[in-house]
Order: sequence, then C-alpha cells, then structure tokens
Amino acid sequence: MFAFAPAAGLDKADVYKDLVAAALALTEGESDGVANMANCAALIWTCLPDLNWAGFYRLPTGATELVLGPFIGKPACIRIALGSGVCGTAAATRASQCVADVHAFPGHIACDADSRSELVVPVLREGRVIAVIDLDSPLPARFDAEDLAGIEALANAIAARIEL
Repeated sequence: MFAFAPAAGLDKADVYKDLVAAALALTEGESDGVANMANCAALIWTCLPDLNWAGFYRLPTGATELVLGPFIGKPACIRIALGSGVCGTAAATRASQCVADVHAFPGHIACDADSRSELVVPVLREGRVIAVIDLDSPLPARFDAEDLAGIEALANAIAARIEL
C-alpha cells in the first residue's frame, strides 16, 4: 500500500522532489510501461493542485502521431499529429511547452473547454521521444519555471520505466 501526498507547507521545489521520489518508488521493479504511466498520472493528480487533466500521450516507434496513454481527467483526444497543438509541438520539437493561455497558442487542440493553461514535457529515451507528460489547468498561467523543472525531472527519472 502506498500513501503519497506532499507534506503541508513544502515549497514547490520540495513537492517535485517528493513527486519524483514517489514515482520512482511506485515504478521500481515494474516492467509494464502502461501500468507505470497510470500510476504516475495518478501520482501527479494527487500531488499537484489546480489540474483538470494529467497524463501521457505515447509516441510508438515510427509513428507520426501521439496516441493517448493513461490519464486522469475528462475524455481526451485519442491521436494528435506531431507538430499539432501543444502536445504535438512538444513531441515534434523535443522541447517542453509551458503555455500560460492555451487560447493564444496557435493550433491549440481543445479537448476540454475548461483548460486555460498547459504544460507539456517530452519524455526522451536514448534521444528519442517516447511520450509526453501533459498537464492542463482551468487556471490561466497555472504553470511556472518551477513546474517546468519539476516535470522535466520527473520525465527524466521515469523514462526508462515507461517504454512499451
């Protein structure tokens, strides 16, 4: 049984350190990438406030589009072409996207009309994008540099544990 939740009063950097440590503990010894992504999505949802969607889009080897992976939130787009929307842009450029106002992002794909800001971080394994971590919030400008650094640290930590 796991009981992961950030301790009250932690600053954001410490919340992310705890999140990474918890993700590593949850995925240790488990070889199923889908199970590990599911637990990590649930962990993100548990540890981070003000989200309305948290999860993964996978990029199968040789694919030209992202495919929906484990998540928590409202139903989502199943496939996203590389270069389309925030997720597709992050995957195509291999660069994280921190978007304060999704309505101002060219080509934003609105799976949930309540989303106002978004953070998408590519998960790289041996230099190849294997997935993206996607976080949406109903609050404008919900994500900042600390969130970006924290989710990038998470992506780096779990990359070897989510390959399908």
